[in-house]
Amino acid sequence: MKELWRLVSYARRYTPALALSVLLMLVSGAGRAMLPILLKPVFDRVLEPSSAEAPVPLPVPKWLGFTLTLDQLVPFDIHNVWTLVAVAILMVFLTKGIADYFGNYLVSYVGLSAVTDLRQRAFEKVVNEEHEFFQSHSTGRLMSSIMSDIEKIQLAVSQMLADWLRQSFALLGMAYVLFQSDWRLALASTTVLPFVLLPTARLGRRIRRSTRSAQDSAAEMSQILQEAFSGHAVVKSFTAEKMESDRFRKTAQKFKRASLRYIGFQALPSPIIEFFGALTIVGLLHYTREQIKAGAMTAGDFMSFVTALLLLYEPVKRLAGIHNIFEQAAGASQRVFEYIDREQQIIEKPGAPDLKSFADSIQFDAVSFSYPDSANGFAIREMSLEVKRGEVVAFVGPSGAGKSTIASLLTRFYDADAGAIRIDGQDIREVSLRSLRRSIAVVSQETFLFNDTVANNIRYGRPGAADEEVREAARNAMAEEFIQALPNGFDTTVGERGAKLSGGQRQRLSIARALLKNAPILILDEATSQLDTESEVLVQGALANLMQNRTVIVIAHRLSTIRRADRIVVLDAGSISEIGTHEELVSRGGIYQRLHELQYVDLDVDLEY
Repeated sequence: MKELWRLVSYARRYTPALALSVLLMLVSGAGRAMLPILLKPVFDRVLEPSSAEAPVPLPVPKWLGFTLTLDQLVPFDIHNVWTLVAVAILMVFLTKGIADYFGNYLVSYVGLSAVTDLRQRAFEKVVNEEHEFFQSHSTGRLMSSIMSDIEKIQLAVSQMLADWLRQSFALLGMAYVLFQSDWRLALASTTVLPFVLLPTARLGRRIRRSTRSAQDSAAEMSQILQEAFSGHAVVKSFTAEKMESDRFRKTAQKFKRASLRYIGFQALPSPIIEFFGALTIVGLLHYTREQIKAGAMTAGDFMSFVTALLLLYEPVKRLAGIHNIFEQAAGASQRVFEYIDREQQIIEKPGAPDLKSFADSIQFDAVSFSYPDSANGFAIREMSLEVKRGEVVAFVGPSGAGKSTIASLLTRFYDADAGAIRIDGQDIREVSLRSLRRSIAVVSQETFLFNDTVANNIRYGRPGAADEEVREAARNAMAEEFIQALPNGFDTTVGERGAKLSGGQRQRLSIARALLKNAPILILDEATSQLDTESEVLVQGALANLMQNRTVIVIAHRLSTIRRADRIVVLDAGSISEIGTHEELVSRGGIYQRLHELQYVDLDVDLEY
């Protein structure tokens, strides 16, 4: 029940509304319990006037020390009794209906509010996770957990919680009527309940497992959908539609089997309860038949007791079903709480100060780092380097040498295993993450744009920026001309990941976004590697504007993009191999010269072809 109690804990801030809903559901349950009580005078007085001499007792608790009969409330007259009973039935059901409506609304409000808080908590926890988390969890599965799993929880803590309160109070009311009428007979009639409830509790554990299995299959379907739709161009170019269809069908079949197991387990309690209920009624009919003949029980007593018993079994059946839905919610919540409880690797210290304005240099002090679970050892090994303010430093080297790792460490997407990175002498692990990342702008080869307007994509780094500032950033990024040619200019929606724009246009929008952010440190991570020659010329011009008066770290494969760097750092197997200008390194005969020659050999081959 730990998961369920955690779910309930999210409702604490809505305690007043929850308490009022409990009170209203109590009134609703009491109203339902009044039905068998009101049936007794109907059968004993209205339908059988000859029994006028027999008083009709009302169900006053014995511990109060007095009794009350219908005759004490109203002198016997069949019309008076019928009027009283009719009015009482109408008033009871009116009160019950009002209490039920508002109680249900309040419980649903509390449940939906609690689940909304839970979903927000899960989203905030996941969106703040480090790169490692997203590398080990697929987007589709994360989306399924935050949406599909929490929908199961939402059903339980809103609609089902209201029904649970309603049925619980109805059950208590019926039990009171039964035991007030004849406690021995009531005890005998309810002895079958343990034989019903124990198997139901055991089924709940199986329901939880089958629910978890079904939700895992649903998450896998979400993953396939996300990959197939996002990578639709690859799917089509490799004519892999049938393969993706088969993958989806196989997973959908797993989901169906797990769902059917859950449905099978959930449906079992109802026929079991109904059979034992029928068995009890048959035994009760045999017993009361003899009691009525002997005059020990009236028809009204019998109808009141049997009605209460029948109405007792209905809440029992409903509560068994609700229990199963709660088990389903508990199963669905396991993955959500796994995300919430996961210990983050990149955290800021309590009360961490903001990073001061960048004024001097960035120091890499004997920095070493290896990716978690990496089989290739260190990505960076004991690297020491100082980047002065206003300097342009480029990192080059073979694939896997550790170039992009430097950008990830500087932005604290990962933390160094040894050594430290300092900005103006401040260890970046000692300052707030927000202030650190606000001081750094990144333009990478994988440009990500949101399915929003051009203006809002540029404004993403500074949501409060004025329209003129957005236009100036676009102008300096050499993007204003193509933006104005779009159907709605700056108000044009760019599509998912900027699908409506070319690669060069997307890259210039990302540069405009970085310009508007106006961070003192700039990281260019292969910013032009995927562009054609014409687009690269435009983007290089935009980058030249972006690099003015900034400290720039350039990560590049194409050496033509870094000729003008103040220094070029050559990495090999995670260590610094060479440092110098382009001219110095070309004439030195090291790794840089070899990379330079290989790129120009490739260029000559392309030209001959």
